[in-house]
Amino acid sequence: MSTHGPVMPIWSCGGCDLPWPCPTRRQELRAEYAGAPVSLALYLGVCLVQAAEDMPWAPAGALHRRFIGWARQVPEVQERRTAAGPGEPGRDGRHRAG
Repeated sequence: MSTHGPVMPIWSCGGCDLPWPCPTRRQELRAEYAGAPVSLALYLGVCLVQAAEDMPWAPAGALHRRFIGWARQVPEVQERRTAAGPGEPGRDGRHRAG
């Protein structure tokens, strides 16, 4: 269990007092949800909704960037994870067995 959990209703980090999710927690979440980016996005979306209710004065765009914007994968990383289907050449130019 991470010590970098949110302290509500101000959504600061319980481990380092930075705005949650802090850089450490973001790294932990990426590892926890490796291979499941939709699940990560859903979890962060729920957190975003809760934070918006707890902090109605916070600009929506800032909350979006804070909770969801960082979780988008860089296209290069996404490209590496995309496997070639049967009969299609892989990155090395060889065809994969079907």
